[in-house]
Order: sequence, then C-alpha cells, then structure tokens
Amino acid sequence: MKQNESSLTSLVSAFGRAYHSKYDTPKIFDDFIANNLISEEEFSAISKNMVNGIQFFNREIEQRFKNDSKEILKWITQVQLSPTPLARSAYCEKVLLNEVKLGVKQYVILGAGLDTFGFRYPELKNSLKIFEIDHPATQELKKNKLEDANLNIPNHLHFVSMDFTTKFSHQDLVDEGFDNKKTFFSLLGVSYYLTKEENAALIKHLFANVPSGSSIVFDYADEKLFEEKGMSNRVENMIKMASASGEPMKSSFTYNEIENLLEKSGLLIYEHLSPITINDLFFTNRTDYLSAFETIHFIHAVKK
Repeated sequence: MKQNESSLTSLVSAFGRAYHSKYDTPKIFDDFIANNLISEEEFSAISKNMVNGIQFFNREIEQRFKNDSKEILKWITQVQLSPTPLARSAYCEKVLLNEVKLGVKQYVILGAGLDTFGFRYPELKNSLKIFEIDHPATQELKKNKLEDANLNIPNHLHFVSMDFTTKFSHQDLVDEGFDNKKTFFSLLGVSYYLTKEENAALIKHLFANVPSGSSIVFDYADEKLFEEKGMSNRVENMIKMASASGEPMKSSFTYNEIENLLEKSGLLIYEHLSPITINDLFFTNRTDYLSAFETIHFIHAVKK
C-alpha cells in the first residue's frame, strides 16, 4: 500500500465502526471510541462520497432511495462496508480476551490502523503488552488523532512502524519491548491482498520466535472469491474496488490449503468459522441490512 492509501483505508474502516456504534442496533462490535478519531468533516466527507458512489454499488437502490441519502448511506455501509470488519473484530476480541485468561501476555495487531483496543480495555494495562504494527504514515495519522481527541497513549501500548507485508522484522518488535512470551496475533483484512506464498512466509515469521500456545486470528477468502457475486453483487464489487484502488486481491484458499499452510509453521486450527457460522453467531434476528459476507471465513490457529 502507498502511505496515503494506507491512511485512507484506516479512516474508512474507522468510519464503518463509528457508524455502527452511532446508528446500528443491536451492536455486533461496539467501537465507541472510533467516533472520537474521525472529525465531523471527515465523517461527512466519507458519507457524501459513499452516497455519491451508489451507482457503482447498486442502481436499483439508487432509484429506490434517490431522495433519501441517509438510507443510501445505511445500505452501502451495512451491505458492502461493515459486515466483515465488524464480525471479525468481534470474534477476534472475544478469542483474545479468553486467551488473556489462559496466560497470553502480548497482543500484536498487524495492520492496526485506527484500532482502539488499548483504549477500550484499560483494565489490561498491567497484564497485556499491545504492539500495533502498521505503515509509518498511518501511525503518524493515528498519533495526531489521539492527540486531537485528548487520548493519552497508555504505557502498555507500543507502536511499531513496519511494512510487514514485504518484510517482517522480529527485531523491530523486540526493540519495543517484545518478549519470548505467550503471544496473540491478529491479522485482519490482510490475507486477501497477499499471495499464498507471502501469507505462508508471514505466518512462519510471526511464529518463529514465540512459545507453544501462542495463537492467531485471521480472516481469509475461500476458493469461490473470484466467481461468487454475492448479495447485491457485493463480493464482485469488493474485488473491483480493491483492483481500482491499486491493491488487487491476490489470494483465496480452500480449507485444506489453509490447514497445510498453518501446519508447515507448526500451527493447528483450533476454530474455523464459515460464512454460515459467522452469520449465525453475529447477524441473526436483525431487521436491517447487515449479514455475513459470502466467501469470507475466520480462523483461530494455535502453535503446537
């Protein structure tokens, strides 16, 4: 990712979380701090751009709600933008909090963007070190936004500037206080943009210097990614948007391929959530547009 694109992606992601926290009921994942990191001007500009892009997403919806920009924004956000980020964050943090009870001492967030975990769980400040890894430009953006929001960076939260998609540096983590202790990694919204070989290399690097019992939660696209259109063509739209932004989606996996990739790094799949399972866990009995994204799976894998 180019630096400015990295920052923009993190802004749009935070927008989705902020929108959900402000307007959606019931909550799948309540990031009540995200709204503090997006100015009113940014929230308004992103909203306007979304609404103006409705022709790309769905012409029928454009006609149905042509005089109702709020409903158009709700449709785009709930159908296209938010389902996967909300569900994977909810799942990841549920697993993480359980892992902390089981002795995890360190949490590494790869592609952290404007993540707010360290601010939403102040009670973990003495028991969990948090390392956020992302592009320097994105981290600079975040630090500025934290300052604007009068949010002080807690002592247990460490920023590690790194393009981990091209070269992962364990030493950069160590320099920030990373130890050889039981560690939990999150790799959310990343695997699609790496080749299969790059995914395998990254997982191998992550787990080379951590003890048994360390684990990771990540999402991946299955082998139907490039043929599945999805509800209102949203899967096809996702692929088109990624390509148009200069960050094309590069990989999809069968379950066996993921299992073999993890096995080669000494990991076993502890839990696998299919799109149907994700929908059952996070999206049942809703009266809005939110539903689990087709082709997207979640994995929790543990080092043997």
